[in-house]
Amino acid sequence: MKTVRDNIVITKSDYERLRPLVDGGRAFSGSDAQSVGRLAQELDRAEIVEQDALPGDVITMNSRARLKDLDSGEMKEYRLIFPTQERKGNDVSILAPIGTAILGYRVGDVIEWPVPRGIRRLEVVEVLYQPESQGVPIEG
Repeated sequence: MKTVRDNIVITKSDYERLRPLVDGGRAFSGSDAQSVGRLAQELDRAEIVEQDALPGDVITMNSRARLKDLDSGEMKEYRLIFPTQERKGNDVSILAPIGTAILGYRVGDVIEWPVPRGIRRLEVVEVLYQPESQGVPIEG
């Protein structure tokens, strides 16, 4: 099992769409402001790559991934979306604590992330769908 990463990998296009959200963060208050602050920290430590250089096992925006809660053993699937996208089923916004936490992580990585009830430890088990590896135009 891998440990928590010192950096994450994101595409240039995701970075260019998320950075304005962070830079405009003064418009947020309360928990949303905290979420934007955490996202800013993640973007600051990100390795930014072109879409064609992105490994297929990295969680990007609009990716679907299966994660395992290392404390409960529960497996859960998430799709990472932009705050402006309509949320359905297992979608999670990049501004939700779990959403910010999973961006840029790879299969086998363990994520430790503060959530309202404490620290969650999640392992990325599988990237079920990554739009970049499928050549799908970015939506959101």
